This record gives sequence, structure tokens and C-alpha cells, in this order.
Amino acid sequence: MGPVTVPNTPPDPTRADADAVPDATPNPFAPPPAPDAGTPPTGLAVAQSPEPRLLERLLPELRIGAGTVLACIVVGLVMAGLWVWLAPKVPLVVDGDRILYADPEGEQRAGADAVFVLIGLGAGILTALGAFLITRRRGGGIAVAVGLVVGGLLGSVGAWRLGRWLGPSDNLIAEARRVGNGGHFDASIDLGAMGALVVWPMTAMVVLLALSAAFGKREQDPPPYWAGPYGQLPQTPEAPAAPEPPAAPEAPAAPAVGGEQPVSDGAARPGDRGPG
Repeated sequence: MGPVTVPNTPPDPTRADADAVPDATPNPFAPPPAPDAGTPPTGLAVAQSPEPRLLERLLPELRIGAGTVLACIVVGLVMAGLWVWLAPKVPLVVDGDRILYADPEGEQRAGADAVFVLIGLGAGILTALGAFLITRRRGGGIAVAVGLVVGGLLGSVGAWRLGRWLGPSDNLIAEARRVGNGGHFDASIDLGAMGALVVWPMTAMVVLLALSAAFGKREQDPPPYWAGPYGQLPQTPEAPAAPEPPAAPEAPAAPAVGGEQPVSDGAARPGDRGPG
């Protein structure tokens, strides 16, 4: 006896019928389709797109940093002239075939270092103040600080080298022959403490930090953690009003006795007669 089937039941679908009907829901475990040969992959385009934006952001910073360095180098040229003019000179005297100090107990060497340090302090304050005032609206940035450090160091080294070249000659023998026996001339100016070269950049950084902390551009404080989006308080749903209790049903009026109307509130009225 064969298997019993319900009448009007369609036959079981075959494998070919199942493949011919597309599935409405995509398979989540299926591999992604391969890209076309004519179009570049999407990941490559996304990886290359941030490069122009990065360059656009770096160019203004590089301009500000380069401008700060150039301004410091110009100030360094002025610093060299002031150092040559204000630094005390070391007097020398020619005695036969010897060159002696005219003032053996003098402090001209230390005075030259002190003058260089004082001029470096002034240059650091001036450059930091100028850079802060120019870049105050945009909020400064790392380019200003780096420009002041690099420019201050280059300006100090340039002022030292240029000051030595502008000052008295360092060829003592040629100067002694020029003035002759018993003549006086000044020795070349130089730095005895090389630490004076970093006074300018250190001063500029301290002044820039103080100005930024006191008068710099302020960023908007983020909203507190308990606030909603955009700094607004979260809207709490209002509690539904409590339903009013149902009114108590009124008591039925008492039947009239002797043809008289009853009083609903139970109080006696003038002119009313008592029962009976």
C-alpha cells in the first residue's frame, strides 16, 4: 500500500525549482560582490581623500610659523647692533712686545654677557607680545610657540655672530701694530656664558603662556553630563493628573407626608409645618 496523501497537495519542490526562485532576504554570511574593473575600490578613495584636507590645515600653520621665525631673525639683527653699542669694551694697552689689560680688575667681560641677557629678555617679551596680538583672534596654536622657540634661538645666535663681526677686531697682533707701542685699543666682544643664547626663546615661551592664560581665546565649555543634547535640560514627561473620585450619589428624596414637600437638606424653613 502506497503513502497516503491529502488531496490537492502540491508535490515537493525540487532543487532546480528552489534555485530558480530568488530568496527575498539576502544571506548575511555571503561574501561582498567584487567591484567592477572600471571603477576604483571604495576603500582606496576614502583613504586618499583626507590628504588634501590635511594639507589645507597645515598650510596656514606653516605660514604663521615661518612668519614668526622671519620676524625673530629681523629682531636679532637689531639686537646685534644694540649689543655692540651697549656692551662694555675690554681696554688693552701695548707694552713693547706685550699686550696687557689696561684695567686688570675690570668686569667688562661679564658686563657684555649681562647686556646680551638683558637685550634677549626684551626681545623675548617683544616677540611674544607681537605674536600673541597678531594671532589672538584665531586662538594662537602650536605654530606660534614653535616659531617663537626656533626664531628666538636663531635670532640669538645671529646676534652673537653678527655682534662679534661688527665689534672690534679679534686680531690683537694687527691692532697692536696699528696703534704702536704704548697705544690703547679695545678687544673684541664675546660671550663667556653660552647659556645667554637661550634667554630669548625661554622668555618668549613664558610670556606667551602667561598672555594666553590671561587674555587668550576661550573655548566653550561642554555641557554637563546630565544635560540633554545641545546643552538643554532633558524634557521629563509630565505625570498624568490623578482622576477625580466619582461624586457620591444623592440620597433619594423622602416621600411626602400629608401632601407636604420634603426638605432636601433636612433644615427647617420658615412657614413650614411639622409632620402631622
